[in-house]
Amino acid sequence: MNQVPSSHQESSLHFIKDKVFIVTGTRKGIGKALSEYYLSRGGIVCGCARKHASITHNNYRHFCVDVHNEKAVTAMVRSVKKEFGQIDILLNNAGIASMNHILTTPYKTMQDIFATNVFGSFLFLREVAKSMSQSYKKISRDSTMRNAEVWQMPFRIVNFATIATALRLEGEAAYSASKAAIINLTQICAKELSSFGITVNAIAPTPVSTDLIKNVPIEKLNALVASQAIKRFGQIADIANSIDFFIHPRSDFITGQILYLGGVNA
Repeated sequence: MNQVPSSHQESSLHFIKDKVFIVTGTRKGIGKALSEYYLSRGGIVCGCARKHASITHNNYRHFCVDVHNEKAVTAMVRSVKKEFGQIDILLNNAGIASMNHILTTPYKTMQDIFATNVFGSFLFLREVAKSMSQSYKKISRDSTMRNAEVWQMPFRIVNFATIATALRLEGEAAYSASKAAIINLTQICAKELSSFGITVNAIAPTPVSTDLIKNVPIEKLNALVASQAIKRFGQIADIANSIDFFIHPRSDFITGQILYLGGVNA
């Protein structure tokens, strides 16, 4: 069930070819699936995880990076920019979760969740946005590049929030709070970065069958799904389709938006 969109959509995704992606958290789960999806459509994917690569492809570059290590993140972004000239799309996917009642949540758990989900997303957003803004200034100065093939807003950042924030789920205070920070970060950065040709949006997935939710009690997951307008678990295809929408050239007037999958009122 967790398959990305089928090949009949490839003709509508021609704009992906040769675009340079940075995707965080690519060793498994959603990050790995999205990386393979965009590689199969001609994209160049530069991924990272704390451990070695699990993807083998000529257009894939892997970096062993802890996303909240500022020096490592900066070095990765600079390396990608040096090899490929510019970075077109950032998918800020890396994240961790923990389910605890607030009275039994260790301080270390809160620190770890915010370090990865908030500080890691912030670092990649900041460093990639610097690179994108430099490229945008270059495009703006070069009259030979200002033509119909250059997007009006050529760069895309997509952050990952969660439906748990909107639902105020018991037992997920730390995780939901970290993703609430991502929502606010997305909406403010959308304003701050628009003048550099960058759109910033976020998707908030419903549960998808990955390692992130493997320790969550099934009754909790079922209760979450029951609160949605469309009462099923999410699939990788749902996430890929949403990202395709945000990064499409025709979506250059869409920024600061949070897309809750499954039909939940935030």
